[in-house]
Amino acid sequence: MAGPNFVKYIPPVLDALKRLGGSGRPAEVCELVAEVLALPSEALDEALTSGGSRFENQVAWARFYLARAGYIDSSKRGVWALTEDGLAAVGMRHDQALDLFKSIHEEFGGKPTGSTPDPRESESVPPEEAEIGETLQANWRQSLIGLVQSLPPAGFERLCQRLLREAGFEQVIVTGRSGDGGLDGVGMLQVNPFVSFRVLFQCKRYSGSVSPSQVRDFRGAMQGRADKGIILTTGTFTSEARKEAIRDGVPAIELVDRDKLIEMFERLELGLHQRIAFEVDTSFFDQFLL
Repeated sequence: MAGPNFVKYIPPVLDALKRLGGSGRPAEVCELVAEVLALPSEALDEALTSGGSRFENQVAWARFYLARAGYIDSSKRGVWALTEDGLAAVGMRHDQALDLFKSIHEEFGGKPTGSTPDPRESESVPPEEAEIGETLQANWRQSLIGLVQSLPPAGFERLCQRLLREAGFEQVIVTGRSGDGGLDGVGMLQVNPFVSFRVLFQCKRYSGSVSPSQVRDFRGAMQGRADKGIILTTGTFTSEARKEAIRDGVPAIELVDRDKLIEMFERLELGLHQRIAFEVDTSFFDQFLL
């Protein structure tokens, strides 16, 4: 049988976890896999009908089969870790990955069951995500990011303005002027009654990764105009961009990626209604469509 498309991600997931020191969060693994494979933005931006990322869905399926094979331990929620067998399997070839898929798939009779959906159905979700309510968690997170990414650029800037205000910033103004070095807004952060900081922010609404050159450009634009800078994105930051943000001898830049954005929405309960798990309040985002 021919394997599904996600099989090609099985070896890179193993390699990425080794490079991350043996364990990593899903977003870190996805970011490194995309970086190593030099995936184009079109591949990273492709979405499922649910609004989630097709690339991330396929990487999650790769992890599922690696976990079934005993190569990844995902017992700690939110962290993928290589087992001894997984470490020994680093460097796996594509034909070996295909054999792994066939072996695990045949355990279930080659067809989906109540606990194991067919991975060739590209819209399906890896079964571990159904444990302890994780399907609900994954669904609202995917829905939230899909909704935010669908906002017009100006709407996303105003959404970031609202988010910063809710987080404690004052005098938050969206500028969004062209020819302003990519600066989208400014705010004041009052640390205590005596100390406050002027903070510039930049909003990047896309699914790809922010590069180190973009971090450098933002730092150059804010030079002499603010004490701190923040880049908010619905995507991710490359490992080199993260290093650039905290490079010695220059002002540090705070990086807020997709996962951190979701955490902020969850912590502030902004645009979310809490049920058993969070549910996206789509009406909240209507104001940013205009």
